[in-house]
Amino acid sequence: MTPSSIRVALVDDQALFRAGIKMLVGSQPDLLFVGEASNGEEAVAMVAEALPDVVLMDIRMPVMDGIAATSAVLAAAERAMRKPPRIIVLTTFDLDEAATRAIRGGASGFVLKDADPEFLLAAIRTVHSGNAVIAASATRELFEHFDGRGSRAVPEAFRTLTTRERDIFDLASRGLSNSEIAGREFLSEATVKTHISRVLSKLSLRDRVQLVVYAYEHGLTG
Repeated sequence: MTPSSIRVALVDDQALFRAGIKMLVGSQPDLLFVGEASNGEEAVAMVAEALPDVVLMDIRMPVMDGIAATSAVLAAAERAMRKPPRIIVLTTFDLDEAATRAIRGGASGFVLKDADPEFLLAAIRTVHSGNAVIAASATRELFEHFDGRGSRAVPEAFRTLTTRERDIFDLASRGLSNSEIAGREFLSEATVKTHISRVLSKLSLRDRVQLVVYAYEHGLTG
């Protein structure tokens, strides 16, 4: 453990699965396992006490499922005026409407429960960094498959984006990575990263998964 360790918590109703994830996270020098819960209701209290940076959240649980728990955890953090954790939802299906709803509720991405352990660890680090997105292209695929779009009105904040920022927004909403956008726009990756940061800030979005959600909900997908 180091002072900069990423604090990780897990919410899942299967005790054996929780034990396995706890061991996996505990084996990493840059990760610190700080709490667990067996349902969404317990998760809200646990997160408030343990203050994890990243929460692994199962979708299907008794008492309160992962969709409701994601919204509740983020709302509690906002009320307490503390930095909200990044939430990764755990699902058993590639195309899962429940995962789509959890992402709409504020989750930063999803990972299959049977994913390779190294992929899960990379996902935790990726989401914590805020610099990349877990399966942005898969997020887009989810929304195309379960497309229950919201308001079609273009928000006023979107009109504040420059022409270049709108181009970057469009490519990011399609799930393109920074390197892919850089290649398309003949820019350096550092410049793309700066543009993405400005876009997220202007639109009050946490990460690129939320950018994909924003694009779909307002009919701004390419």
